[in-house]
Amino acid sequence: MTNAIKKEIEELRQVLNHHNHQYYVLSQPEISDYDYDQLMNRLIVLEKAHPEFADAHSPSQRVGNDSNSDFKQITHKYPMLSLGNTYNEQELRDFDKRVKKELNQDCQYACELKYDGTSISLSYQNGKLLHAVTRGDGEKGDDVSQNVKTIRSIPLVLNPGSYPERFEIRGEIFLPHKAFEKLNKEREETGENPFANPRNAASGSLKIQNSSLVAKRRLDCFLYNLLSDQLPGDSHYQNLNLCKSWGFKIPSERKLCQSIDEVWDYIMYWDTERRNLPFDIDGIVIKVDSISQQNQLGNTAKSPRWAISYKFKAEQAETRLLSVSYQVGRTGTVTPVANLEPVLLAGTTVKRASLHNADIIDTLDLHLNDVVQVEKGGEIIPKIVGVKTELRKNKAEKILFIENCPECGSRLVRNVGEAAHYCPNSKTCPPQIKGKIIHFISRKAMNIDSLGEETIELFYQQGLVKSVADLYKLNREKLMPLERMAEKSVKNILTNLELSKNVPFERVLFALGIRHVGATVAKNLAKAFGSIQKLREASLEALTDVEEIGEKIAESVREYFSDPENLELIEFLQQQGLNFEASVKAAESDLLKGLQIIASGKLQKYSREEIKQVIEAHGGKAVSSISKQTSYLLAGENIGPNKLKKALDLGIPVISEEDFDKMLAR
Repeated sequence: MTNAIKKEIEELRQVLNHHNHQYYVLSQPEISDYDYDQLMNRLIVLEKAHPEFADAHSPSQRVGNDSNSDFKQITHKYPMLSLGNTYNEQELRDFDKRVKKELNQDCQYACELKYDGTSISLSYQNGKLLHAVTRGDGEKGDDVSQNVKTIRSIPLVLNPGSYPERFEIRGEIFLPHKAFEKLNKEREETGENPFANPRNAASGSLKIQNSSLVAKRRLDCFLYNLLSDQLPGDSHYQNLNLCKSWGFKIPSERKLCQSIDEVWDYIMYWDTERRNLPFDIDGIVIKVDSISQQNQLGNTAKSPRWAISYKFKAEQAETRLLSVSYQVGRTGTVTPVANLEPVLLAGTTVKRASLHNADIIDTLDLHLNDVVQVEKGGEIIPKIVGVKTELRKNKAEKILFIENCPECGSRLVRNVGEAAHYCPNSKTCPPQIKGKIIHFISRKAMNIDSLGEETIELFYQQGLVKSVADLYKLNREKLMPLERMAEKSVKNILTNLELSKNVPFERVLFALGIRHVGATVAKNLAKAFGSIQKLREASLEALTDVEEIGEKIAESVREYFSDPENLELIEFLQQQGLNFEASVKAAESDLLKGLQIIASGKLQKYSREEIKQVIEAHGGKAVSSISKQTSYLLAGENIGPNKLKKALDLGIPVISEEDFDKMLAR
């Protein structure tokens, strides 16, 4: 009896997987929805009655469950980089010239639609879905596997095929127009606010901590990038064709182009035809097709050099300017915001638009009640791009940038060479105080989970926090009397504050909110100086010697450490146990001490990041460009001819991976 039930369960799973693929990937259903539901219900009943046959990859997992779960963070094996953008034909042709100059040969381009959804990275092992991770900050993302399992077009188990033992495939989760309309209709019927656009709906759905609700959203997914240490072939385009045979939903609108002229024809076709698609796109992605050529071109810190996106021209609408208000950020920067008569633009209702700074207001020559042209910059942030001056009423009031802070009344300052005005009252200006605290607790900084903007607002209004130092003065007696504070909430806050003392120095430095010091700059400063004391003592010259640190950032750092109140804050945080020194990993040896080594081309044993770590672990310096100071060029397969020629011209020794290993073996 048990064997018969096990056999029936396995057969039902196989049949349901087949019909899922037919319906959601191939759009060729073979049975009715009713018959499909009957099969699914039978499987669910059998699995509940026989939990010993449970399988995380069963089609029944696609209905989700009602339990809530926090998302854990997973580090991407391959960083999820952002694409650079082009907006016209000349910029596209400039990209083509750069690519061919670096390669010193022709190339083919794989062209794909740029879907307007939310990015996802799927990992598979032995043909089964291992986990699904959001982009996050590009290095780490949220594990949303349970929610992704509810998306019927994503296979949980692959068709038989010669795929790598482990690989990642990336794509875009989106909401088709029909599903979006249905979802908003249901929300309106239940008194909920409708979603502004399909992108927001897709992104918001993926972060719901109840997968049974996600299952009802009818999300879909296109996949467009295969990543593995053992790719099946050198052609990105052909690799995706193989992915299709494995069961993935690969877009049919792709095209392999032999020239940039073909690419432009493809763009022009879809600039018009996109309006007939059942989902949103906002541009075209152009990729060098050859994987070896992609490796040769490499990446910048943020973007691949072998791919770029062409963004379609944003839609415009006309409306009336009602007023201008001003927002104060955590660093004191004052941003003007245009308040508009509501207007429908690119599928959303626009009521506000950023004016950025005083220069923009002056350039536009804005007056109250002007008829203005609004568009979405990059089809995301609304902005005013023009004024219908011929429709302006006589004696209309000219918009003049304010002279005093709208929050604290302080006289605004504008530094020479800067576009923005800012409020210098960083000590008592309310939005600056709250902004600094909110920045301090954010994920990229101290990552103090149980605190958020609303909680910080409550603490501020109650007089409990006036600076980040006050967070570490909180205790149960102060928190329990507050509204919405239960025993569990208080315990979580205090526990997470304690855990934040383990955050590494580079993130503590970022959390301090030093003007112009972002996450990357903080990382570079922490690496260069190693401790807050050495950073505090660093001269302007020493600061500007650090990678990506210019004079503007250096001066800001020096200014921060010249303020006694900031030094007092750091001293207090040190007393609380926060990390103000970088954890230094001892070098494995000093075999490469004093050597500058650049690695180029595809290496057999090491990834780009791994070879960099090995060089530094043995006392050397991994550099990214060739100069007279370079000691060796470590040449892998398909090394760029330009780099090789430059090394030979400068008399720099060229070594193989085998030579490098021999150097370490000494």
